[in-house]
Amino acid sequence: MLDKTRSTAAHAVVNNPKYMPGFGNDFETESLPGALPQGQNSPQKCNYGLYAEQLSGSPFTAPRGTNERSWLYRIRPSVRHTGRFSNASYPFWKSAPCLDDHSLPLGQLRWDPIPAPADELSFLAGIRTMTAAGDVMTQTGMAAHAYVFNGDMVDDYFFNADGELLVVPQLGPIRVFTEMGIIDVEPLEICLIPRGMIFKVERLGQGPEWRGYICENYGAKFTLPDRGPIGANCLANPRDFKTPAAAYEDKEIPCRLHVKWCGKFYATEIGHSPLDVVAWHGNYAPFKYDLRTFAPVGAILFDHPDPSIFTVLTAPSGEEGTANVDFVIFPPRWLVAEHTFRPPWYHRNIMSEFMGLIHGQYDAKAQGFVPGGMSLHNMMLPHGPDSLGFEMASSVDLQPVKLDHTMAFMFETRYPQQLTRYAAELETLQDNYLECWDGLKRKFDGTPGIK
Repeated sequence: MLDKTRSTAAHAVVNNPKYMPGFGNDFETESLPGALPQGQNSPQKCNYGLYAEQLSGSPFTAPRGTNERSWLYRIRPSVRHTGRFSNASYPFWKSAPCLDDHSLPLGQLRWDPIPAPADELSFLAGIRTMTAAGDVMTQTGMAAHAYVFNGDMVDDYFFNADGELLVVPQLGPIRVFTEMGIIDVEPLEICLIPRGMIFKVERLGQGPEWRGYICENYGAKFTLPDRGPIGANCLANPRDFKTPAAAYEDKEIPCRLHVKWCGKFYATEIGHSPLDVVAWHGNYAPFKYDLRTFAPVGAILFDHPDPSIFTVLTAPSGEEGTANVDFVIFPPRWLVAEHTFRPPWYHRNIMSEFMGLIHGQYDAKAQGFVPGGMSLHNMMLPHGPDSLGFEMASSVDLQPVKLDHTMAFMFETRYPQQLTRYAAELETLQDNYLECWDGLKRKFDGTPGIK
């Protein structure tokens, strides 16, 4: 049986949001005492004049292990949170299949951070799609976005019917106020917002801009990877995932709800905040996770293990062992392997890799890959350490070394990632990226006995 955790959170915006630990647990939480019914889901009359409503993240008949739903007790039912929809436009947010017309040919690609906004942008308006894979209509694949913004979603709210959103801040902490509660997320933490869940994003702290990355997962939800022979511990441990306790916003002023549905955007005007859930229970909920709590495992004698040992979350496809999306990190760790080339080896891969750098330096790239930057190595295109990184790793004295002050990640998918026109024409695209391998000269000498 999964744990059931009970908590009480404050009304409206709180300075110190409360969280409940565990991954995939069945939680219960209320902002007002007695707001959560006991012993049943849908009483004839709910306390405080609340409405009972179910939010389902899976079909009703999904197996118990994958069945997701939560019961919400809210000031208004969500049918009152939508009115007549009108078309809306977010031209930089694209969905798969991505059929953008651009002239950039196939190749390994890398970008510096996207430019800061010249005008005020909210989180929603600041999302820029770099790649898209699969098909949003069949709920397969994903999209990789970067975001940069400098304004708050004050009276604007959003939900994405096309997939869940994995948010990876790189610069500047943010507050994600969801229907289920408040999540404060800073760089080196991640936040997951389930499909269909209403939320808004505000800035925390000071700064000229807030930056990060988003994986929009169209397919089966992210879950923890199986550990296999690793056993019961290490990697991302369930207790380190934090789900928000209930908090609600009781605001009776004109507001707007924005929706993404099958790759298109719509908006509706309402006269109140839709973040009005006073209590809830269930297992369909947002969460955050601190990447610094990831417990890496690795080689302690020789050779470099597959990067799959750094998988934090995986979204499975219909084929066993093949991910719709993997979220993989490269955290601080000790390197101790003997007579071994320690950085990632050169390889070609059936998976397609979109990579970002949160801070520090990635060990396979000695130069040119900067925090806030991105790279794309699509399926079967060769990649690996740059020439400087190769020379350093090939000649260094192999003492135990702490790889520290670094955090890189990958959104990795089985599907080819199609480039958007925005990404293809982005001014920060590094035209000289391929030159990072120019120094890898022929070293072969076929003379017998030569090593």
